[in-house]
Amino acid sequence: MKGRCNVLERIQSDRLNQPDILELLSYSVFPSSGAMGKAVALYKDQAEFELYGYKEGEVYIGIIGFQMDHAGNLAIHHLAVDPEYRQMGYGRGQILEILALKKPVTLTAETDEDAVEFYRNIGFSISSLGELYPGTERFRCVYEAEPEIE
Repeated sequence: MKGRCNVLERIQSDRLNQPDILELLSYSVFPSSGAMGKAVALYKDQAEFELYGYKEGEVYIGIIGFQMDHAGNLAIHHLAVDPEYRQMGYGRGQILEILALKKPVTLTAETDEDAVEFYRNIGFSISSLGELYPGTERFRCVYEAEPEIE
């Protein structure tokens, strides 16, 4: 990551339709009709789903959206970094920030072949879910968080 200060901040529902947020969210949804609308509705209408923006200076360069249950299991539903900022550690940075902020017991994500190595490289265990969609193998990624020492 560059030497600038990066900030993770919650995206409130009234800001979900901002073009920069929508563009980042579009990088993390399946390219089908209605997928973007469903993703926006998820964070707008369901309080248990949270969307955070990752900023460098005043510019959003990434987003992470998730749901955390009462047992401390955090499921990542959307994770994206602007193409100009990829391969610089910002995806990993967002996950580290969420780990520090939410202190989950486990993090899980479902992804495809394009992103599975990202999760493997930052310590997630990977298992194949098979072809959930024709011609596309999906993977379950699980990270067991270290318990805090008091």
